[in-house]
Amino acid sequence: MNPHAAHSTSLLTLVSSLWQHRHLIKVMVIREVVGRYKGSIFGLAWSLLNPLMMLTIYTFVFSVVFKARWGIKTTDNTSDFALILFVGLIIHSLFAEVLNRAPSLILSNANYVKKIVFPLEMLSVVNIGASLFHALISMFVLLVALILLNGMPTLTIIYTPITLLPLLPITLGISWFLASLGVYLRDIGQMIGIVTTVLLFLAPVFYPIEALPESYQMFLHLNPLTFPIEQTRTVIIYSEPPNWIGQAVYTIFSIVTCRFGFWWFQKTRKGFSDVI
Repeated sequence: MNPHAAHSTSLLTLVSSLWQHRHLIKVMVIREVVGRYKGSIFGLAWSLLNPLMMLTIYTFVFSVVFKARWGIKTTDNTSDFALILFVGLIIHSLFAEVLNRAPSLILSNANYVKKIVFPLEMLSVVNIGASLFHALISMFVLLVALILLNGMPTLTIIYTPITLLPLLPITLGISWFLASLGVYLRDIGQMIGIVTTVLLFLAPVFYPIEALPESYQMFLHLNPLTFPIEQTRTVIIYSEPPNWIGQAVYTIFSIVTCRFGFWWFQKTRKGFSDVI
């Protein structure tokens, strides 16, 4: 295969590539997840222990020490603040982990570029698959804590996959864009960590949108994390159905972003072997 040849950017190519390499993706995701804890005493158990310890710390600090309250749509139970905060942190961690690793994906797998025929676009899929695994473990911890603290959740919790799934295409699209850009512009790897930190504080993670003046709220809505965070809290914590119109609009925007990211990656990948 000529590494300098043009690659198809069609949506059909993307879908067929995902299906054709589904077994490869599965194997590499498992290897990525297991490899992260290789050599540690507790091994894969850390994927459960980490979110469990973090939620315990959040609950103690915000419920006992600060006695913090969200102030909107919640009960007088101060532990609600820790649960609401944890929802936002889970979603941000998924997004930030994928983006922080994206600029170095191609650079750290140079052998796949030069020596063997490999579907490079699958590296971003594997990256998001491994991060999604840890996010799902954290969601399980959140669900258990919700049951222990507030009792059985309502049936609106079944909408959780609907509120979370649209985040994946937009994250994947941005990952493809950054993975390609990171090959040509090495400084992007240093910058993206700052960007994801800024996005953490410009999203309703530590505070509700309503806490800001209306003139500033629009800036939070420009953050791609704001809508999924708000909607996931709505169905899990507030026991309300999602905003279906907003969900549809966000999904369309997410798919368009994914489509652009794949197009950019396919257009620029023919120069990878020359730069690395």
